[in-house]
Order: sequence, then structure tokens, then C-alpha cells
Amino acid sequence: MKALIFAAGLGERMRPLTDTTPKPLLAVAGKPLIEWHLEKLAACGVREVVINTSWLAEQFPRALGDGARWGLRIVYSYEGATPLETGGGMLHALPLLGDAPFLLVNGDVWTDFDFARLPHEPEGLAHLVMVDRPPQATQGDFALDEDGLVRSDGAHRLTYAGLGVYRPQLLDGWRAHSRDAGADDTPPRFRLAPILRAHMADGRIRGEHHRGRWTDVGTPQRLADLDAALSG
Repeated sequence: MKALIFAAGLGERMRPLTDTTPKPLLAVAGKPLIEWHLEKLAACGVREVVINTSWLAEQFPRALGDGARWGLRIVYSYEGATPLETGGGMLHALPLLGDAPFLLVNGDVWTDFDFARLPHEPEGLAHLVMVDRPPQATQGDFALDEDGLVRSDGAHRLTYAGLGVYRPQLLDGWRAHSRDAGADDTPPRFRLAPILRAHMADGRIRGEHHRGRWTDVGTPQRLADLDAALSG
């Protein structure tokens, strides 16, 4: 299985830290956030990783190289000066990922979830890892049924962890489900969530609830808190 790491964002809420360093390269416990993912990907048998880049893109190959130190092959999917959002970024990276299901992880999260637990052949079009809503996400993203189906709404909404397994076919016909202003740009810029919601209506998105540790490193304070927790 190949993996895609989302690392193209501007990290605007992390400024001034991200004025000079992309958010996934910010360190916790002496190690860039993205390196925690690379170690876990290598440990679960992934050998090729695609990293999408935009903001301060040149820093990633300088910091990570070709991935050999982790036993990985890293290739970079450069999106240009303007990030293509989650859906556009995935679409842009598909030629590097191939036709098989791939693991996706956001470069700006940290979790103790064991990547080896993820299915290599997900039922439906995607398998999402969900977590309890953190304090900053009062609404949650999606609901998870007892049978593992992810729904766009429900009584107990959870937060998408930025981690899952996706089939490339998820993006087949994506234009029918996207109303984003950048969808007609070249290359197109659009969000993934509306595409997922459209397929949830057909019961084609499944998931699981991770009750362990997870942090969305979205502010300097959350970065400092995570660093303290992992360094202690």
C-alpha cells in the first residue's frame, strides 16, 4: 500500500511559526510532526509515500530527502503557489498513487493510532478514522453507525481524524458533488468533505472510532501542549 501525506496547507493559524516553517515540519519532542507519520508508515509496511506540497515546498525534500532513512521512497506532489485543498490535492496526486487503495494522513495531526489496523481493501470507497470531538470542534464532522457506516449527520457526531484508507475511485465524477469556487480552475481546487458526504448517502463510506490519543496541531498552544506531553 502507498500513502499520501497532506502537507500543502498554509498553516495560517500557526503564525508566526509557519511564516518560516511548514506546519508538518514543526517539531514535537525533538522530531517534526511529519516524521512521526513516516516512522509509523514504514513500520506498517508502506514503502512509497507521496507528500503534497505548496507553502515553503522546498523545505520538505531538504528535510526529508528521498525517504531512504526510513526505508521509504518519498515522491513530492507540488501543487504550485496556491494549495489545491484536500480534494484537489488528492486528485493532483492520483497519478503518483496508482489504482490501488492508499493510506491518507494529514501532516498536521498526531495520534497513537496503529496504522497497521487500517484495512488494505476498504469496504466501499473509503474507511475513515474518527475521534471524539476536541474542545475546538463543537459540531463534529460526521456520525458513525454501530455497523461502521459513516453518515453526514447523526445524534453523536465525531471528528474526522485526518486518517483513513481511500480508493482512487472516490473522485470519479467529483464535479457533480463540488460547488467550490476553485473547482473550475486549472488544476481544480476543491474540498474532499462534500465528495465524502455525497457517497455517504449511498452507504459507501465506512469508518471506526479511535478512542486513544489524537491531536490536531492547529495552534501554537496545541503544539506546545503536545510537545510537553510527549517530552514528559
